[in-house]
Amino acid sequence: MKKPDILFLVGPTASGKSGLAVALAKRLNGEIISADSMLIYKGMDIGTAKLTKKERQGVRHHGIDLIPPTRNFSVFAYRRFALKTIKDVVKRGKLPIVTGGTGFYVRALLEGLSPQPGANAAIRRKLEAEAKESGLPALYQRLLKVDRKRALQIGTHNQRRIIRALEIYLISGRKPSQPSEKSPGLRKLGYKPLVLGLHRQRQALYQTINQRVDQMFRKGLVCEVKRLAKIKLSVTASQGVGYKQLLDVLKKGSGTFFQNKRCLTPSRSILKEIREKIKQDTRHFAKRQWTWFKREKGIRWIWWPENATVANISDFILNNFFK
Repeated sequence: MKKPDILFLVGPTASGKSGLAVALAKRLNGEIISADSMLIYKGMDIGTAKLTKKERQGVRHHGIDLIPPTRNFSVFAYRRFALKTIKDVVKRGKLPIVTGGTGFYVRALLEGLSPQPGANAAIRRKLEAEAKESGLPALYQRLLKVDRKRALQIGTHNQRRIIRALEIYLISGRKPSQPSEKSPGLRKLGYKPLVLGLHRQRQALYQTINQRVDQMFRKGLVCEVKRLAKIKLSVTASQGVGYKQLLDVLKKGSGTFFQNKRCLTPSRSILKEIREKIKQDTRHFAKRQWTWFKREKGIRWIWWPENATVANISDFILNNFFK
């Protein structure tokens, strides 16, 4: 194959993408572009496992801390930002390394996007109010009537995407599933992307997820969420795994609270319960990511044995794809 001028590292959460990207960037004169829909938010650091300045090891990262968590961010906005950044990184003679687990972001770059209208705050607020008052099933039935194909693709439980589909229909009068001319993907724009997927042993990955969640709580996830709960979070930000579960507990005011060194937190029994819930939901999220990327075309999968180091895997990638 031709030597790539853009490298993608994709896979489920906790599969080692971030650390591997840093190692490869240092060896390939690269800069990292995040493809993670939660890392864009300022102040959402612990629950997103955002790399610290020290962990970035001097490698320049893009697509992190772009906006406050009060704002929504669309895949269209991400594509515009990422393409502009890729062009700049290449112009400066460096290798863009796109890293993340938000499959729609990755697809938007590789395959392009069909044009869709931007958000309409008034319509969205109205739809959100309807969902609250009448229930999500009623909103889903409404979408079934206007665009059955799109409704079946989304399913019955994804409120954000159901509302977005209805929003598109109400703004444009066009069914969201209706084909339209797509914006070009990276290959049509003249780039040579290489997309590598990280394949880890499933149970070992789940164990890593469990350990990461425990570490998040030790670092102060509860305090971070309590701080965020004081502002009106966007729909996207409030749905992040870890944030959503703790926000639900805080809104309900469940159980007793005790004072630790940093902030008032739920009782130990509730903390244990919610921590296990976050672990479970994160494992389910990783499974959904796995399913998404397994269906995507053009990904070259790399098996990462549990006894292999980041250096081992980066050596393998350099020897097989960059010589």
